[in-house]
Amino acid sequence: MTWKHLPICLAIATELLICGSAGATSQFSDEDVSEAYIYLLGRLLVTRQQQLDFQEGFKWNEIVHREPGKVDWPNPNLDVAYSEAWIAVDETSCTIATVPEISDRYFTVQILNGWGETLANINERVFPRKSSGDFAICLRDAEVSLPANVTSRIDLPVRQARVLVRVALGGDRDKAVALQHQFAFRATSAPKAPQIPQTPIFALEMLPGVEAFEAAAVALDSEPDLNPGLQPLADRARAIGAAVSDPAERTRIDAVIHDRALADFAKAGPPIGHGTIHNGWARPAAVGVYNIDYITRTLINYGGIWANIAPEVMYYRASTDETGGKLSGDNVYTLTFPKDALPPRFAKYFWSVIAVDTAHFRVLPNSLERYLINEQSHPQFGNDGSLTLYFAADRPEAAPDGNWLPTQKGQDYRLTFRFYGPLDGVSNGTYWPPALVKLGQ
Repeated sequence: MTWKHLPICLAIATELLICGSAGATSQFSDEDVSEAYIYLLGRLLVTRQQQLDFQEGFKWNEIVHREPGKVDWPNPNLDVAYSEAWIAVDETSCTIATVPEISDRYFTVQILNGWGETLANINERVFPRKSSGDFAICLRDAEVSLPANVTSRIDLPVRQARVLVRVALGGDRDKAVALQHQFAFRATSAPKAPQIPQTPIFALEMLPGVEAFEAAAVALDSEPDLNPGLQPLADRARAIGAAVSDPAERTRIDAVIHDRALADFAKAGPPIGHGTIHNGWARPAAVGVYNIDYITRTLINYGGIWANIAPEVMYYRASTDETGGKLSGDNVYTLTFPKDALPPRFAKYFWSVIAVDTAHFRVLPNSLERYLINEQSHPQFGNDGSLTLYFAADRPEAAPDGNWLPTQKGQDYRLTFRFYGPLDGVSNGTYWPPALVKLGQ
């Protein structure tokens, strides 16, 4: 037999094999499907949030100022006043971001793409000569006439972006809110409004099945991945999306998602992908910018969307105590920092710890409406200079009020410890918070 007698086969992106003239069949291993699903899910989590935002009333290039504590996404930072926007830029229009002069507290204007990756920040660390005034956010290479008083121009590789403004509340909440409301956005001219991708809107506790791949083309066409090393996964997701038009393949792919992909995703959760767990605390290997680490990107979009880059903030997450037992509101836990390793040593700006549930990743309701411990909760130090924090449904007798974070009886939860402006071992990756100790063991 010669080559001309063989069926003609076309490999699409090395993943989809279409053979023969009588019909097409696609073959993907379970691993192929799992990897492509987890990759695609990272984009779908952002398109989900974008749709929810515009359903709420967002408009392009208009800022929304949130009341402190009133944001609805996983793992909120309650130390700051948030303002949010979706901006659109094109060849004829830039977005002008007005930033007030702030000298007494942390702030940043974070700009992210449609995969949850940080493209830029506006603050005194990035713009030390002048971090206030009008900043032009433009499409790269766009020739747009800008106002004469523009402080600086920031070029984006994308036509739409998510913007988060954070202003630290500190000890003067009213001043922080006043500063927050001085941030503003406006377009230099009316840009062409991007189409908002119509992809599945799902609950975080019920991730999509095969319908994720049915939305692959829409999700990927609307926002190409900026990481060239991930192009094969994007091609595979598209190929599987084409293959599921066949009913039999659709059924098989859906089963693989529920039997394999979701299990792989859950398994990657505790260390946050390729991160490291020590003392029961997980530190991600990447945050804010992920390169080819799509697993970490998807996990962070799932459990803490809009994460910033490591020089801005480092996040540690704990779901277990020192014995490996799950954190539960039925128990009392302590977290003790020795006097030579107190949290302020590792944060230039501020630190805090919050507790969130394990399904929706929202703070735990309590009658005190107390959702974090930080410097503004005025924790008391021990006689030896150490600091002990308490996590319990009811305040332990030994716990000073400012050292106690209420939890919920019958509720498993996890803790997120934030260090803004990481220093020392938090900055270089050699530090982990101490282990949580369950009292009464």
